[in-house]
Amino acid sequence: MKGQFITLEGTEGGGKSTNLQYICTWLQEKGIEVVITREPGGTEIGEAIRGILLNPEYKTMQPDTELLLMFAARAQHLQEKILPALGQGKWVVSDRFTDASYAYQGAARGMAYERIQQIETWVQQGVQPNMTFVFDLPIEIGMARVASRGGAIDRFEEEDRSFFEKVRQAYLHRAEQAPQRYHVLDASRSLDEVQASIERQLLSLLAEA
Repeated sequence: MKGQFITLEGTEGGGKSTNLQYICTWLQEKGIEVVITREPGGTEIGEAIRGILLNPEYKTMQPDTELLLMFAARAQHLQEKILPALGQGKWVVSDRFTDASYAYQGAARGMAYERIQQIETWVQQGVQPNMTFVFDLPIEIGMARVASRGGAIDRFEEEDRSFFEKVRQAYLHRAEQAPQRYHVLDASRSLDEVQASIERQLLSLLAEA
């Protein structure tokens, strides 16, 4: 069986972490070897970069710096973890990938998509997920969920509602442009309903693998 690359995207509080584990468990029960990862991060170097990107003390970080750090972590992630796993026939499930750069650095930070696309082409050399789940919900619900977790919030979670609304709309727009890859899930529904939708899409991907 050929390795498959699945990514989870969406604004804060959409339930990606919970459903990441659900997807991995579901696949493992089907006898598939799964690699769980995340962005930014996924490797020792990537996690170090993640610490810089999410640190709320770095309030002067420029959008260009943020974008380049994201892709620096992504380059390491691809070469060290994602591509080797796929080459061995494993399935890779990642909490975020390049769609996040278009949503956060592009739509929300106001960076030109053309610039992001140039770096994407250089770093990824055509590598794209086989399937992307977009966990969509009203921003106020997502922000309330984040607040209910308690604890410290990171540099992105400090942003205001308008920032996340831009992120949300960017994800929905990208999903409209490529419905064969993206599956938008109503993350405001019950967990059972969301996971039933996920299972249907996984069955479809499994049949194609």
